[in-house]
Amino acid sequence: MNKKLIASAALVAALNMAASLPVAAAGKEKCYGIAEAGQNDCGNLAGTHSCAGQSTVDKDIGEWKLVAKGTCKSLGGYNKKEALKLYKAKKNS
Repeated sequence: MNKKLIASAALVAALNMAASLPVAAAGKEKCYGIAEAGQNDCGNLAGTHSCAGQSTVDKDIGEWKLVAKGTCKSLGGYNKKEALKLYKAKKNS
C-alpha cells in the first residue's frame, strides 16, 4: 500500500471512532476518585497526562472513569466540580 492510502484509511478509522464516542458515552458520567492505578479512562485534573491507563495511584481524586449515570456516588466517587475542589484543597495543604 502507498502512504496516501494508509493515511486515508487511518483518517477514516479515526473519524468513525470519534463519531461513535458520543453514542458510547450516552448514559454515562465521569466519576473521579474511583479508578485503580492504570485503570483511568483519560486525562487527569492535574494535567500531567492525557491518556487512559496512565494513573499511578489507586483512587486518585484527579483520575476518572466513565460509569453508568447516577452510580458515581454509590461507588464512592465525585463529580468534576467536587473532585476539583478536593484536589485543590489537597494541593494547598
